[in-house]
Amino acid sequence: MTEAADRSFLFLQGPHGPFLAELGATLAAMGAGVLRIGFNAGDAAEWPDRGRYLPFRAPAAAWPDFLRGVLRGRGVTDLVMYGDARPLHVAAAAIAAAEGVRVHWLEEGYLRPHWITHEIGGVNGASRLIDTPIARIRAAARRIDLPLVPAPDRWGAARAHAWHGAIHHARLLAGWRGYPHWQSHRTPGPAREAWLNARRLLTGPARAVRARIQGRVLRGAGRPYDVVLLQLSHDSAFIRHGPFPTMEDFIAHCITAFAAGAPGQVALVFRTHPFEDMRLPLPAIVRRLARGAGIAARVRLIDGGPLGPLLDGARAAVTVNSTAGQQALWRGLPIAALGRAIYAKPGLASTRPLADFFAEPDPPDPAAYADFRRFLLATTQLPGSFYARAGRRAAVAGLAARLMSGDDPLARLLGAEEEGVANRPRNPAADADGAPARRKAIPRSAALL
Repeated sequence: MTEAADRSFLFLQGPHGPFLAELGATLAAMGAGVLRIGFNAGDAAEWPDRGRYLPFRAPAAAWPDFLRGVLRGRGVTDLVMYGDARPLHVAAAAIAAAEGVRVHWLEEGYLRPHWITHEIGGVNGASRLIDTPIARIRAAARRIDLPLVPAPDRWGAARAHAWHGAIHHARLLAGWRGYPHWQSHRTPGPAREAWLNARRLLTGPARAVRARIQGRVLRGAGRPYDVVLLQLSHDSAFIRHGPFPTMEDFIAHCITAFAAGAPGQVALVFRTHPFEDMRLPLPAIVRRLARGAGIAARVRLIDGGPLGPLLDGARAAVTVNSTAGQQALWRGLPIAALGRAIYAKPGLASTRPLADFFAEPDPPDPAAYADFRRFLLATTQLPGSFYARAGRRAAVAGLAARLMSGDDPLARLLGAEEEGVANRPRNPAADADGAPARRKAIPRSAALL
């Protein structure tokens, strides 16, 4: 293990709220060097330690030289970032790698909402898992003595997430003069983002009630249905690692394939992301495209609401690369993933054309998914969340320990598999084949995303 005094962590942008500040304080208390570069007034407000804060106020063209100077001048050993689509982060990752600095990526949990993701080198569509064959993952997973427990009960952070987002953008707006060259990586701009976050907070309770009613009506009708798991139109995974230029293109593709392949008695349900702010008029888009395909009576949209009950009654699910696909796989539900996703592998997600999938959905291999899930829990997932207080406490403790240890569980386990290390027995408490039964229930409160 590297001595704490030899470790120096540089943070760029993180999840909205106090998470990075709490993580930095924990690492500093453990003896490591800690520094943060901030790009706007929101970043500054979320990092109260002025002695360990460097503002970047110059034009973006100056960023490479500025960062190299910090990396070399401060003896940085580790770079920590959240959000692999931010242009400044993309440039920083390449610069840090060239300088011999280890690059850590944080992201919302692959098994969200009760875990966060930590990977070295890349996340989502750039993860090392993308090109790792399922057979290799399964071989490594058989050495992991870890039970497949459901997500913890009553530990979600959706409202805390929305609240911290709204506060961040309000602070950004109030202090924009201090960072005159700041440009958001998102298209609406900070004023629009602040308004959209505030509106989502205000309308959230009414939307939740409406979605629950719509879900109950749907399930009570007794008609088979397939679910399309929509992502945010500005989601970096959808944009960078999916084949569709826009969300409307993805919706049109699903409706066309469903009209061509699905049996006539089956309905198609589009379910929005729980943080959807309707910057796109999704209900109108779905209605228009369904009418154009001649299947308006069979298509509907549900704006958020509990995902678990909706999937419990579904026949199949479709997504680009949403982490909600993991909820479908946990239930043994057939799923088609149309973009680059860590679970888009033979035996888990369908590899057939979408119209053929709608005609006859092919279910995943439950034993393969059990191994895959066990492998994720042992490598890329840490318990906790970025937003709610209890979740932050758990995530900070686990992540700080991992960062200080210098461990890369993903490389370690895959490397051990490659070297032919003998398998360890599975946990005897697991099912006989290590897999959850199809439609195995999980706590309703766990199905937040």
